[in-house]
Amino acid sequence: MKTVIIGGVAGGASAAARLRRLDEKMEIIILEKGNYVSYANCGLPYHISGVIKDQDDLLLMNPELMHSRYNIDVRVKNEVLNIDTDNKSVTVLNHLDNNQYIETYDYLIIATGSSPIRPDIPGIDSDLIKTIWTVDDTIRIKNYVQDQDVENIVIVGGGFIGLEMAENLKELDKNITIVEASNQVMAPLDYDMALIVHEHLKKKGVNLILNNGVKQFIENNNKIDVTLNDNRIISADLIILSIGVRPNSKVVENTDIKLNQKGGIITDKHMQTNIKDVYAVGDVVEVEDFILHNKTMIPLAGPANKQGRIAADNIAGITSEYKGSQGSSIAKIFDLAVASTGANEKILQRNNINDYKTIMISQGSHAGYYPGANPMMIKLIFKNDGSKIYGGQIVGKDGVDKRIDVLATTIRLNGTVEDLKELELAYAPPFSSAKDPINMAGFVADNMINDNVSMCSWDYIENSDATVLDVREEAEIKRVSIPGSINIKLGQLRENINKLDKEKEYIIMCAAGVRAYNAYRILQQKGFKHLTIYPGGIRYYLLTHPK
Repeated sequence: MKTVIIGGVAGGASAAARLRRLDEKMEIIILEKGNYVSYANCGLPYHISGVIKDQDDLLLMNPELMHSRYNIDVRVKNEVLNIDTDNKSVTVLNHLDNNQYIETYDYLIIATGSSPIRPDIPGIDSDLIKTIWTVDDTIRIKNYVQDQDVENIVIVGGGFIGLEMAENLKELDKNITIVEASNQVMAPLDYDMALIVHEHLKKKGVNLILNNGVKQFIENNNKIDVTLNDNRIISADLIILSIGVRPNSKVVENTDIKLNQKGGIITDKHMQTNIKDVYAVGDVVEVEDFILHNKTMIPLAGPANKQGRIAADNIAGITSEYKGSQGSSIAKIFDLAVASTGANEKILQRNNINDYKTIMISQGSHAGYYPGANPMMIKLIFKNDGSKIYGGQIVGKDGVDKRIDVLATTIRLNGTVEDLKELELAYAPPFSSAKDPINMAGFVADNMINDNVSMCSWDYIENSDATVLDVREEAEIKRVSIPGSINIKLGQLRENINKLDKEKEYIIMCAAGVRAYNAYRILQQKGFKHLTIYPGGIRYYLLTHPK
């Protein structure tokens, strides 16, 4: 029996290794049109800055090692041109000798991945406009930046790769401008969380242009002018294009293999296409959204590796299912870790789901009395009654990866807000607090469900007639205050309640939210009905109102 795998990166390599471990007799062939297999494409931006110094460190496996260790026939620079599902064969072009040949199969796994989108913008074909998706792309960009007089770089697109490239090119002391057509970077985040990233990018010296796309590129004397939709022109030495990816499904377009409207290959839960013995995995396939159970495209390395394993299981006779993607992701953006899992508010609203609440809290990465604690903002989105957690987002310097993984696991196991409260997590002062930030998210969400607290939006102060009641200490107020606010510190609130009007609306503010909650509970029980807390306190206010 013979299995042919088209594509040798995440999904393809994972499928090949798993299949060999399950079946020693199976003939396994990987056909990869590029120069490399099984490489760490998520690490590519870090090689450009020199954080990952040796290019070989990005190569998890090479053809020789895969052959000696797994007895897998790996053929790089072998591009599949056509698939004949009736005769169970593929037509292959060997770019090493420019000869074509036919390879038959008993089972076929399509793991062709995705490619960066290059929209039809005038001037887009300039050699000064580059994308980063493969090892070869990385080498070209790294060499060009080193060998040419490159100072000004425009990155088009504010997604994961665009922001990681911004950081790594800034580390090389380049002038970086990010142009993003939407009103925020990092699409998995909601706008209120993306604001934190915006301010951090600006503090790091990145010029951030939002709500503005590219109209045209004009190459001029080894430089390139970028004309934006508002007719502004930015001159650059290099353009990095990072506006998304599309599935590499062209090879199946002339077959009976079914595709969705975006070109994604449709599979069942066993990763099998509509054609018997033909499987597909990775960025090229359509997946089920774990939260909403609709069909979508989520190009991430983790799901691709799991899907490769599942396809191999089923080929080897082990019934295995892929149960959907929830889009758990994290990125390092200079000093920040930016993470999300599940659905955000934008996705819920797009799908007409309105029975949800959100909370935002500021929590320390570990116990405040132990040196080095850093704040992180946590946003939790959950069903009105707390029976379902739709998603979460976390932005901070330390401890973000741990908390997003706990949250992602809870969601995966269909956990509730009540479960977040009850999670028993490891605690020692250097690592966490006795009430972990994830526990705190559960407590606050539970309080909101039971009408014990209410939170306003990030811009509610300037968009309402409410009065800010600041319950911080006088010394804190002197450092930073909000114009028009009333200051009654928490310890004196009970004795000064008569100074407040029960008919007025108050936005309660403190440093991070804890004192504001205590003030809220005091006032609510004293008959005040129009109360809300500013989420994350003055910490979050300053991040979203830098001016």
